[in-house]
Amino acid sequence: MGTAPSYYVGIDVAKAMLDVVIDPTGEYFQVPNTPEGHAQLVQRLEDLPVAAIVLEATGGYERPAAAALLAAGLPTCVVNPRQARDLARGLGQLAKTDRIDAGVLAYCAQHCPVRKRLPVPEKQAELEALVVRRRQLVALRATERMRLDQAAHGRTRRDITQTLAFFDKHLATIEKAIAELINADDHWLALAARLQSVPGVGPTTAATLLAELPELGQLNRQEIAALAGVAPYPRDSGTRKGKRMIRGGRSTLRNALYMAVLTARTWNDKIRLLHDRLMAAGKPFKVAQVACIRKLLTILNQIAKTGLAWNQHVPKTA
Repeated sequence: MGTAPSYYVGIDVAKAMLDVVIDPTGEYFQVPNTPEGHAQLVQRLEDLPVAAIVLEATGGYERPAAAALLAAGLPTCVVNPRQARDLARGLGQLAKTDRIDAGVLAYCAQHCPVRKRLPVPEKQAELEALVVRRRQLVALRATERMRLDQAAHGRTRRDITQTLAFFDKHLATIEKAIAELINADDHWLALAARLQSVPGVGPTTAATLLAELPELGQLNRQEIAALAGVAPYPRDSGTRKGKRMIRGGRSTLRNALYMAVLTARTWNDKIRLLHDRLMAAGKPFKVAQVACIRKLLTILNQIAKTGLAWNQHVPKTA
């Protein structure tokens, strides 16, 4: 008696609908991208021998569906949209519909190495949401400040000033909520303190790491650099040696580390010496900056892994 075949599911996500393709049967159906639709989706999949489910990241619209699938114990992965598009081109699939996209994702689930997600604890999701909201408010405030510089009339300037005060007040509220959430968790509180022992890393960077890089301390330095998008990839062909380039990764995390490195170059000897050496060797500023981000991230990864603060002994290996 043979074993039941494994099923591979691709889900194309839109704001209103989820388009679902199941391989190898080719079954196709749609459900609303609502809690009721997620329940229908889980009900249709949980009795099948599903080996992998792949969704494409779609501006956050995929998160509730992915959370529902993970809560049901179904093996779920969210992939970068570029990965799905490149796969479709490689398969010669030039047409594009929601059903075709779901079929490509089902093929990806079956034939591509995908990293299955673990269920996100509620507190982790709350912290990530607060960190994202803080980032949004900072961006809005920066835009409004530029408008203030350009405003020529008193009434307009007063209105912009009032808006800036509104943003400042809400930023303070969000930052207080982030601090309270971290302080209420003994593990987060201890880890945040160790991370902030590194010169250049403040409360905002530490909160971003806790929210958006829960893998910190669990991976080696190459893997953690790839997650942050600061791992250089070769671009060689034949005798041609191309420039190493960084691609992918978590861009918001990389941006936070970029700002941390700007401070670390002044106060952190390890980062400053690396930056100065690369600049003296004629490296472009961005190359030196990315190398410093990678170095800082490696240090932070080791601190999370070993439980040792900056002023304690940190092993050289990652």
